[in-house]
Amino acid sequence: MSDITVAVAGNPNVGKSTIFNALTGLKQHTGNWAGKTVSNKEGFFKTKKNNYTLVDIPGTYSLLSRSKEEEIARDFLIYGGVDVVIAVCDATALERNLNLVLQILKIHKNVVLCVNLMDEAKRKGIEIDLEALSKELSVPVIGTVARNKKSLNKLKELLDETSENKPKSNKTALENDNTELIKKAEIIAGKVVKINETKIKTDKILDRLFTGKFTGYFTMILFLCLILWITVSGANYISEGLSFIFVKIENLLREFMSLINFSEKTQFVIIEGFFRVPFWVIAVMLPPMAIFFPLFTFLEDAGYLPRVAFNLDKPFMKCKSCGKQVLTMCMGFGCNAVGVTGARIIDSKRERLLAVITNSFVPCNGRFPTITLIISAFLVTSSGFLGEFSASLLMTLFIVLSVLMTMCATGFLSHTFLKGKENPFILELPPFRKPQTGKIIIRSVFDRTLFVLSRALTASIPASIVIFLMANITIGGSSILSLTANFLDPFGRAIGLDGMILLGFILGFPANEIVVPIILMGYLSSKNLTEVTDVNLIRQILLDNGWTLNTAICTIIFSLFHWPCATTVMTIKKETNSLKWTALSVVLPTIFGILVCSLITIFFKIVN
Repeated sequence: MSDITVAVAGNPNVGKSTIFNALTGLKQHTGNWAGKTVSNKEGFFKTKKNNYTLVDIPGTYSLLSRSKEEEIARDFLIYGGVDVVIAVCDATALERNLNLVLQILKIHKNVVLCVNLMDEAKRKGIEIDLEALSKELSVPVIGTVARNKKSLNKLKELLDETSENKPKSNKTALENDNTELIKKAEIIAGKVVKINETKIKTDKILDRLFTGKFTGYFTMILFLCLILWITVSGANYISEGLSFIFVKIENLLREFMSLINFSEKTQFVIIEGFFRVPFWVIAVMLPPMAIFFPLFTFLEDAGYLPRVAFNLDKPFMKCKSCGKQVLTMCMGFGCNAVGVTGARIIDSKRERLLAVITNSFVPCNGRFPTITLIISAFLVTSSGFLGEFSASLLMTLFIVLSVLMTMCATGFLSHTFLKGKENPFILELPPFRKPQTGKIIIRSVFDRTLFVLSRALTASIPASIVIFLMANITIGGSSILSLTANFLDPFGRAIGLDGMILLGFILGFPANEIVVPIILMGYLSSKNLTEVTDVNLIRQILLDNGWTLNTAICTIIFSLFHWPCATTVMTIKKETNSLKWTALSVVLPTIFGILVCSLITIFFKIVN
C-alpha cells in the first residue's frame, strides 16, 4: 500500500471541513504550519489500495498571495509534497468557485473536483452536468452531499485512481492578472449549469431585504431585538430554576456538614466564602448563554451573519478596518472571550488587533443581567409581555450605541496606535441554508458555552473568597467592603455612580454577573451575597441609597464600557502574547466609559 498525501482545497463555506471530518473521523490532529501562525488540520484514512494523509488547507478565494491564507495554500500545493488535490466547490455558486479550481490546475495535475452541496443546488433549482464539467476541465468530477457519508464512497475510489497519475505538481508561477481565468470560469459555468430562475427568486428577495440600503439595517436591529427578547425572557425562567436547585444543594450541604459536626462558623465560611459566588455565576451566566449561543449559531449556519458583515463593511472600512471585525463583534455579544478568539479569521495582524482590543466595547451576556435589571427597575414601568419587549427594545438601543462606540474606538486606534490601511476584503454571501440542528447544538454548547463557563468559574472562585473576606473582616466596626466603598465614593460620584457601584465593578472583574449582587450586598450591609429577585424591592433598595435616573443611566453605560472581565483579559493575553495590547484592551474601554458617564452627569447637572 502506498502513502498518499491529499490536500483539501476550496473557498470558505463550501463544506471542505465537513468532507475532511467525514473521511477521517476521529483520526485527525491540529497544529501550526512551520514558521506560520495559521493552524492546519491533518487526518488519516485507508482504502484497499492506499494509506491517505488528508490536509485541510486554509479556505481561500485565490492563490495570488494577497493574504496569509492564500500564500500558505499556494505554497503547500506546490512545495508540500501533495500527491492529489481534492478541490471542493459549492454547487450553488459554481462559477465563482471555478476560478480557484482553474488556478489549482495551473500548478497541480492530479486533481479531483468535488462539487458539494448538491442537495442545496437541487432545492434552488440548479442543475449541473457533472460529466460535461469533467470533460471541460479534464479531471474527474463527483457530486456530493458531505453530510451524507455514503456520497463520499465514490470520492475514495477516484482518489485511488487519480493517485496513480504522474506528474503531480507543475510548480508553475501564477500570473497576477487573473482576468483570463475568470472569463474561462464564466464560459465553463455557462455550459454546464442550468438554473431554474423561479426557484432562486426567494433567495434574491431575501438578499434584497437583508442587504438593502435601508432594509438591511432595519432587519439587523429587528433580529437583534428579537434575540435579546428571547434570551432575556427565557433566561429568567431558567435562572429561577437553577437558583432553586442551588438553594436545595446549599441546604443539603449544610445538613451534611452538620452531620459530620462542622461548626456553624465553618459552614458559613465554606458555603458563603467558596460556593455562593460560583453557584451564582452558573445560575446567572449559563441560561443566557444556553439561549444566545444557539440563536447566534443558527443565524451563522443559515447564512445571515455574512450579510451583517456586508451591511457594516463600509462603516468599518471608514474606520480602516473590515467586515470580518463585524463577525467577531457579533461573537462578543455572547462572550467577549469568544469574540477575541474569533479574530483569528482576520488575515491582517493590524486589523486582528483592532478587533481584539475593541471587542469588549459590546456587552457580553455576563453584562446583560446588570443592564436588563436596571432597565426594568428604572426605565420600564409596565410588566408582562409589554415590559419584557420594552426592556429588550431599550437594550437594543444601548447595544446600537456600543456598536457605534466600537467604530469610534476602531477609528481612534487606526489613527494612533495601529496606523495603517485597510486590507482588501473579499466578502462572500453564501447561499441561505437550512441550519443543522445537531451541528448548532454541538458548536454552541461545547465550543462556546462550556468553554466560557469553565473559564468564568476558574476566575470566580478566587473572587468569592476576596468578597467574603472584605464583607466579614471589620476595622473600627466597619467592614473592609464598606470602608473601600467610602474611599471610592468621590471617584464614583464624579462619573454619576457611587463608591459601592464602582467597587461592584472592580470586584466583578472575575465575572460581570456578580456586579449587582455585590452592590446589593453592600447596600444591605450583608455578610454574603443575597439573591433579591423582586424588581420593585430592588428599585426601592436603590432609591433608598440615593439612586436617580442619572445613576441608573451611568451604571448602564459603565456596564457597557469598562474593563473586560478576567476571562477575556486572559484570552487577550494568550491571543496577542503582548502585555502592551492586553493593557490597552483594559484601559481603552474604561476611558471611554468614564468620559461618556462624565458627560451624562454634567448634562443632568445642567438640566437640574
